[in-house]
Amino acid sequence: MRIYLVSYMGSGKSTLGRKLAQVNGCHFIDLDKYIEERHCQTVPQIFAKEGETAFREKERNALLEVSEFSNVVVATGGGAPCFFDNMTLMNHTGITIFLDIAPGILAQRLLKSKTDRPLIRGKSPEELQRFIAENLDRRRPFYEQARIKIDREDIAPEEILRLIENF
Repeated sequence: MRIYLVSYMGSGKSTLGRKLAQVNGCHFIDLDKYIEERHCQTVPQIFAKEGETAFREKERNALLEVSEFSNVVVATGGGAPCFFDNMTLMNHTGITIFLDIAPGILAQRLLKSKTDRPLIRGKSPEELQRFIAENLDRRRPFYEQARIKIDREDIAPEEILRLIENF
């Protein structure tokens, strides 16, 4: 089984993905961390040195690699579903789950996050919420292609596994 979690940054894909993998007895892959390990650079370093286009190509290649793995839960980066035919690839090779979290909640989480995120660096709380809302509107058509949509922050991994059983 291959499960892909898609959503905007700060939605909890990695946190939920780890729990889901543990409950399901499989491996967890954070796609951004996977890229960092493969390229010996952080995502912010790749963005700064090579630009977003090069990062998106690395991300696509990493997605192609993990789409061959078995028994994994993959937390994609927030932009991964929006480039190339990544959503089609994920839908063909596994079960996709969209974590639909409100922009205000995402902004609160991202303001507290210790992770360096190049796309939101230096934004005020108001700018951040506006930026998230605008980006989420652009990305939503990609996210909505997921087979399962979850719009609750507090869903248990066991509940997700029950939803997956229907696919």
